Formats: sequence, structure tokens, C-alpha cells
Amino acid sequence: MFAPDGWVSTPQGLFRKFEFADFAQAFAFMTRVAELAEQAQHHPDWSNSWNVVRISLISHDVGEITIRDTSLAEKINALV
Repeated sequence: MFAPDGWVSTPQGLFRKFEFADFAQAFAFMTRVAELAEQAQHHPDWSNSWNVVRISLISHDVGEITIRDTSLAEKINALV
């Protein structure tokens, strides 16, 4: 499975780190990602520390990266 631009394929799934100017921008980004994830019914493993958001995507039900992960990653990319 290919990794969309900016994402790295790891054994734990697709991974990408996003950096923003400040916490408010990072949190606003997470809110937009949460809306996409709810629509897709596919939720990321993620963390936030001040201006950095780290996201991992994997289809836990099958234990590997699937089209659901790459599709959500591409939609997340469109937010930045």
C-alpha cells in the first residue's frame, strides 16, 4: 500500500507529524481531522504537544494499512 505525500508507512501504520505556529492552530487542525474521522467512521491514533500533532492510521480490524487509511490520510492532507 502506498503512503500519501508526507506520510511514512511503518509497521504501526501510516504516520505523519504536523507542525503549526501555535497550540490554537494545532487544536483547530485536530478538530477538523476529528470531523473527517467521524464522517469516515475511521479514527486515528494521535497526540498533541503544543504546536505538534502526530497522527497514525491503521485498520486495527485487519492489522494493516488499507484503503481506509490512505483515503483518510489524503483527506487530512487536504486540510493543510
